[in-house]
Amino acid sequence: MSSTQDGLEGTPVRATAAQMAQIKQRAAILSVMATLLLTGAKIVGAILSGSLALLTDALQGLIDVGSTLFTWFAVRVSDKPADDEHHYGHGKVEALAALVETAILFTLAGAILWEAGNRLWTGLIETVSVTPIVIGIMLLSMVVDAIRWRSLTRVAKETGSEALAAEATHFSADFVGSALVLAGLIGVWYGVARADTIAAFAIAAFTALSAYRLGRRTIDTLLDAAPKGVSERLREGAEGVPGVVGVNWLKVRPTGGRIHGEIGITVSRTLPLERVAAIREALTAEFERIEPGAEIAVTTDPVQVDDETALERVLLIALKLKIPVHHVSVHTIGQRLSVSLDMEVEARLTLGEAHEIATRLEAAIRDEFGGETEVETHIEPMETGAPAGHDAAWETVEDIGKALASETATAKGPIHDIHNVRVRQTLNGLVVNYHCRVDPALDVASVHAAVDQIERAVRIARPQVCRLVSHAEPTIAGPAS
Repeated sequence: MSSTQDGLEGTPVRATAAQMAQIKQRAAILSVMATLLLTGAKIVGAILSGSLALLTDALQGLIDVGSTLFTWFAVRVSDKPADDEHHYGHGKVEALAALVETAILFTLAGAILWEAGNRLWTGLIETVSVTPIVIGIMLLSMVVDAIRWRSLTRVAKETGSEALAAEATHFSADFVGSALVLAGLIGVWYGVARADTIAAFAIAAFTALSAYRLGRRTIDTLLDAAPKGVSERLREGAEGVPGVVGVNWLKVRPTGGRIHGEIGITVSRTLPLERVAAIREALTAEFERIEPGAEIAVTTDPVQVDDETALERVLLIALKLKIPVHHVSVHTIGQRLSVSLDMEVEARLTLGEAHEIATRLEAAIRDEFGGETEVETHIEPMETGAPAGHDAAWETVEDIGKALASETATAKGPIHDIHNVRVRQTLNGLVVNYHCRVDPALDVASVHAAVDQIERAVRIARPQVCRLVSHAEPTIAGPAS
């Protein structure tokens, strides 16, 4: 069973973690059953033929039964979720199974070498009986080993299982061993008396080589060696995520077929928390695309970026101190920076308490820009809650609308087509909202200045207006909105 399947549009859909676990466990149990079958057949063949090579292959099969059972157990345990004692899960159990498999292969290679060397040293030549039944057993063994080798290699690659990869390596040794046994039997058939013993030596050599390769890979896993090329791909992907200024460090290690790790990235210190959280989510999605199933913890480090403006720095200081500010103006006076702003505080605070807050804010701004920085704060009462209000009478709305239209005509500026006028009566006075039209090619600063001029004139002419909010729209053909 493959870990991917075609979707409605032919797009591969990756199997879930539960499906991966089922695939691994089914492959492991099938391996156990095949090993039991082949081991029994090889023992029968060894008894019938008297072949040392076949006998060592059969003894290896007995060991295989234990190793495949251990692999099946390791695969089941490795899929358990993390708990209070194993915060990163149980994936390393598969590496432990692979290490046991390595020890078994080395031990088996040593035993075969010992017996084959003893036969050569003593000059003992065993009579080997080559029959069609024995040849058939070896051919069957090679076919089954080839199927297991191929299927376990595929499943191990799809699921990232180290235990199944070790088992596949074991069965590759079994396949080659069976082929060498067959070659030895054929040599005996043609009268080469030592062919069976020579085949046993070759089996031992190949088994030892397989054990070395498997052991080297397993030790790298147990020592948390970074998989080749993974960190480079993850770093490149992280640097391409919008909002990531740079990558400070990246640590990855394989565990149970998955990649675990940590990454530290730098982001602009002026970003709001919501934006930083969005960057982290985008980074996680990119890692999943590059290395499916990877679990990378993300740490963000806010830094000052090169294009950060003085205004952004002032707003960031106020944000950190949790002091609402607005109307922030930053100017350069000669070699000195001048900052002025409106600061909002609780209306119930005394002036002395409010002044202490202002002093703390001013000191923080001077620490950021230098002690010679000029800072002026205007203290305002903060409006808390939602004061009650209601729509003003139609006569009032009409009067305010005429006043806006009159001042617009008098100013002879870019503002025209006053519409959608709404007036609300509040405890503090009238709040006026209106829309107007402006040439879309005009810059924002010029539009703001023209609107301010009209609003100042209206407030002078209508003192009951406490606030005007204008919404400037580009001039378009058709009716006003």
